[in-house]
Amino acid sequence: MSIRNNRRDFLKMAAGVGLITTAGLHLSHTTQASAETNAVTVVVVGAGLAGLAAINRLSKQLPNAKLILIDHNTTHRYQPGYTLLATGIWQSVDKVLNDNTSLVPKDVNWIQSNVQAFEPDQNQIVTEAGETIKYDFLVVATGLRLGYEQIQGLSKSDLGKNGIGSVYASPEIALATWHQMDKFRKRGGRAVMTMAHTDMKCAGAPLKMTFMLYDRLQQAGTLSNSQIDFFSPSKQVFSVPKVNENVLNRWQSLEKPIDVYFERKLTGIDVDKKTAFFVDTQGNQHTEMYDFIHLVPPMVAVDSVKNSPLANSIGWLEVDKYTLQHTRYPNVFGLGDINGTPKGKTAATVKLSAPVVVQNLIDVMKGQLPSQKFNGYTSCPLLIEEGKAMLVEFDYENNLTPTVPFVDPLKESYFAWFLEEMMLKPAYMAVAKGRV
Repeated sequence: MSIRNNRRDFLKMAAGVGLITTAGLHLSHTTQASAETNAVTVVVVGAGLAGLAAINRLSKQLPNAKLILIDHNTTHRYQPGYTLLATGIWQSVDKVLNDNTSLVPKDVNWIQSNVQAFEPDQNQIVTEAGETIKYDFLVVATGLRLGYEQIQGLSKSDLGKNGIGSVYASPEIALATWHQMDKFRKRGGRAVMTMAHTDMKCAGAPLKMTFMLYDRLQQAGTLSNSQIDFFSPSKQVFSVPKVNENVLNRWQSLEKPIDVYFERKLTGIDVDKKTAFFVDTQGNQHTEMYDFIHLVPPMVAVDSVKNSPLANSIGWLEVDKYTLQHTRYPNVFGLGDINGTPKGKTAATVKLSAPVVVQNLIDVMKGQLPSQKFNGYTSCPLLIEEGKAMLVEFDYENNLTPTVPFVDPLKESYFAWFLEEMMLKPAYMAVAKGRV
């Protein structure tokens, strides 16, 4: 069926339903909480989606508070759009760039620096500029760090060149990844697709890249002389069993099956020889030649959190997974990718967890216990081919939690594609502005 027919069928369906939600970013109104507070100081660290969602909600719900936002970034990057850039659906980095000054409330003191150190025992942080900032309450929303340096032989300057792609690094590298994919699909060859051995943000991105690369090869007519191999460091390609099984079955039933190699951890790369190196769980080394490779770097906590008393044993922010309150510092909350929770490094997670964090912070501010619980909601619009996607939604317990009644989370549809391509960013920006 053509994309045009898919679109026509979708529009009929949407008109009949009269309701559009976006990958868990439900366009619903929220009740503004009121709080009788003194002029407490609340610091939010990070101006990504999580930090902006928090500071905008706090601005609305705590009119008497002194609010401080700390982040050096003046440009906001819409990271869910990176996959669209890297697969040729979007062709301009401008589609994922916005000015943070338009997203930060006017009553917020925005300190354009990064945090050098967290000192929660003194209720203070120290910025890279050397400024010490005291707080009564703290929301940590720093995001995570991409550990490309852990891939031996790779320089970040190699990304987007010589057959090497990576969707995560930046908008510019995402677009350069498409240029490398486009060159590859015109002639065919062997593609090596990888995953990180660490926790990952947007863990569905490597699968999206794999599906879309296959589709691009089909479109170019070079599938017959091509091979896509996927290397996973674990015994699965996705943490939710039903989704994992669905993806693996799809790959095996393709005209040209995608082979999966389990328990293969990427350790290094020889850029000049187009060779990737993997190690298995027994310590055996494996060498793989490629014409195109998609690299997913290890992902770790930012150093300022990792090296602070706020970190858990592996560096992530140590929070209760339901209340998102720090387990040892009750006036500290975490939001977004930095949290050491079992799941939840997606934009959709922030949409549902930001109200939880803000309300629980207000509860604690009033001397009460946190009243709200987060169920680990995560969403991934999993691109299958151009014009089709699966809207996968799940919680901490790996339960599928679909929010759109007529969409089967394990079946592809134009509706799910439409959400990813057209509707997700407006909903995302509404979350960033604290409107939903």
